[in-house]
Formats: sequence, C-alpha cells, structure tokens
Amino acid sequence: MSPQAPEIHLAQQPEADALLGRSPLAALVGMLLDQQVPMEWAFSGPYTIASRLGADDLDAHEIAARDPEEFAALLSEKPAVHRYPGSMAHRIQQLCQFLVEEYGGDAEAVWADAATGKELLARLQALPGFGKQKAQIFLALLGKQYGVRPEGWREAAGPYGEENCHRSAADITGPESLAKVRAHKQEMKAAAKAAKAAKEGGRTGN
Repeated sequence: MSPQAPEIHLAQQPEADALLGRSPLAALVGMLLDQQVPMEWAFSGPYTIASRLGADDLDAHEIAARDPEEFAALLSEKPAVHRYPGSMAHRIQQLCQFLVEEYGGDAEAVWADAATGKELLARLQALPGFGKQKAQIFLALLGKQYGVRPEGWREAAGPYGEENCHRSAADITGPESLAKVRAHKQEMKAAAKAAKAAKEGGRTGN
C-alpha cells in the first residue's frame, strides 16, 4: 500500500489485519466478501484464502488462473470463507481476472494514480462485484485508513466519507468502533423494516 503499512483492525485478528494492511488485493477481496456475513468474518477471508493457498499474500494472476471448482472447494473447506463460498469464489476469480486484464494484476494500480475522488469512484464501480455503495465504502476506507486521498475523495465517498461517522467498515479502528458501526447497521435495518411495514400497512388500510 505504502512504505508504512497502515494498522488495520477490520478482521479483529492480528495476522489477518496485517495482511489487509500490506496487501491491496487482500483489502479489495475483503471488501468484496463484506456482504451477508459479519464484517470480521469477511475481512479475515483473504488471510484464510492465502493460508490455504500456502502463500503469505494473494496473487491476482494465480487466483484468476485457478480451476473454478478447485477454488470454490478451497473456500468451502470448514470453516468456510463465507456463508456462500461457491458464489463468492466465482466473484473473487472474476475480480482477479479483471485486475489481470485491466491493471496487469496490480490491485493498487486501481487507485495509485487516480487524480480525483470522482475518477477513483468510477474505477472502483467498474470492478466486478462493486456496486455504488460498496465502491463508496471502499473509497472511504482508502481515504480514512490507507492515506489514499485524491481531491474530492470525501465527497465522492458520499455519507461514508464524513468525518467521525460510524457507518461502515471504513470507520472501524478497533472493537469499540466496530460495535458502533454494527449498532448503526442495526438501526438502519430496523428503520427500513419499519418503513416497509408502514408502507404495507398503508396499502391494506386503503
């Protein structure tokens, strides 16, 4: 990432977090895995995959070239890397294939020379498996914890770029902030559920 690897606490596991701090590809894969599972589970995934590959880092060329069934089996071994290891194995390979084709397999090249936050957001959104929200959260993570701060990065990251907010993985620096982010996510889910119930209640009331 940089000569001085940042101290990351997303996986809440020293070895897994150290990998996230020094490996751009591990950080991207962790972000990709961050859906439908607890954040620590998602972000410890890259370390688990690297360990099962017998390596100390992830290699986009190697992952892209692996037999899909073999790679899916690797992620499915207990404990599984994700709740849906087969589909996530496919997504990780798609991401790595894209990085090989577009960036020579260098994940850091996605953001290394981005001139503006807007440009970086567009690059992140072009990655397989990265919708706008995931791209904005990763952009906020790069700015807040990895020192990647092209002009306008906070604006491009939307609400996730705000200072001292606890909305996403971008704001996790330890157990306390993890609890705050988790509480925020639960509040958002509850609000969405209440809004849905009110909408449905309105329909039946007519």
